[in-house]
Amino acid sequence: MNEEFLQFIWGHKLFNIQNLFSTGGDKIEVLNVGRQNKDAGPDFFDARVKINDVMWAGNVEIHIKSSLWYQHKHQQDSAYDNVILHVVYEDDADVFIGETRKLPCLILKFDSCLLDNYNQLMHSTQWIPCYDEISSVEKFFVRNWLDRMILERLERKSADVKKMLKLNKNSWEETFYQIIARYFGMKVNADPFQQLAQVLPLRILARQKNSLLQLEALLFGQAGMLNESIDDIYYKSLQQEYLFLANKYELEPLPFHRWKWLRLRPGNFPTIRIAQLAALIHKSSSLFSKILVCTSAKDIQQLFEIKVSDYWKTHYQFGVESKSKSKQLGKMTINSIIINSVVPILFCYGEINGDELKKEKALKILEEIPEEKNSIIERWKECGVEVKSSWYSQALLQLKMNYCNEYRCLQCEFGNRIIRMKNYQPHPK
Repeated sequence: MNEEFLQFIWGHKLFNIQNLFSTGGDKIEVLNVGRQNKDAGPDFFDARVKINDVMWAGNVEIHIKSSLWYQHKHQQDSAYDNVILHVVYEDDADVFIGETRKLPCLILKFDSCLLDNYNQLMHSTQWIPCYDEISSVEKFFVRNWLDRMILERLERKSADVKKMLKLNKNSWEETFYQIIARYFGMKVNADPFQQLAQVLPLRILARQKNSLLQLEALLFGQAGMLNESIDDIYYKSLQQEYLFLANKYELEPLPFHRWKWLRLRPGNFPTIRIAQLAALIHKSSSLFSKILVCTSAKDIQQLFEIKVSDYWKTHYQFGVESKSKSKQLGKMTINSIIINSVVPILFCYGEINGDELKKEKALKILEEIPEEKNSIIERWKECGVEVKSSWYSQALLQLKMNYCNEYRCLQCEFGNRIIRMKNYQPHPK
């Protein structure tokens, strides 16, 4: 038993509402439970309660025991002066507001199965607390809750974009370049790729964009990868170009040790990803502006269809030749970049500019891209949850990371419905 659970019972009006009486014998009629307060202060605002035929409007405070009012020092906080009803599980002390007004106290009574169901979820050792029962939640409610999850996820990512935008003096192109660069590094090298974009501004790359060799020299040089002595004509050409450009633009490279290579497939080596990023910059100008006018995921995917320079078709590392391969961005990589960089910045652009069509387009793009392939999404499928697109997979990732992992079943639509099931019997482990 905890206060959060009692707040859930009160907020959803799951208590016995007939023939209510306060602990002092006053007849109580709850007309409106009020609006739950997630911040400091009383638990529910603007409640409407009739006590002995007198209508009261004000706030409601909820405790396991009524004596907690004094333990929490509410008597010293004027924010609690407008509390009209004290709702408790156990009444063990009279509570007064000021010196004379005794606060009416209501003992909350409810079906014990609600608490049993809640405790089953809270003590579950399954992959998600409702692993056995989630398939019984109606599809209508699944879709509605996932709608909420996808918006939560995009709003969180949008907040990150806004911070970067502020640092970049509201330059959308610079911000987009840094976000794109980060996701070229995928999970392992995301941070060094973002740092690379920060120490090599887009305006400098834009001045050299007509020369792929110079773009590669700037990117590899700033990545700290041109400090060795390698007997390779291409490598020496990059060194020569970088020496000139670094002096011209007063550049300081990143330390080489920031890059991670261990347990990476050769196609994901930082060298290949940098070569691909150089090819994208060489091919595109004002990439974010182009994204804004794209009408479908397919249009955006085509913007990322690039070819690396000839050298990287036969190399994964400097000076080590390998079998020829095109090394273009794969479909899954392109989709991952779109999901994690294009969609959030497009959604953020719509938020900042009050452009609902841009926000809708961001959601539509997720609907058009297949679901992501990872262990979390596979487990959701095992639970019987339908995953039709990356819209679903992104929503389910948000749900798992921010609700299931934290046992926030009371704030989850799925948990809410399972707690209310009268015949909920979890499967034996």
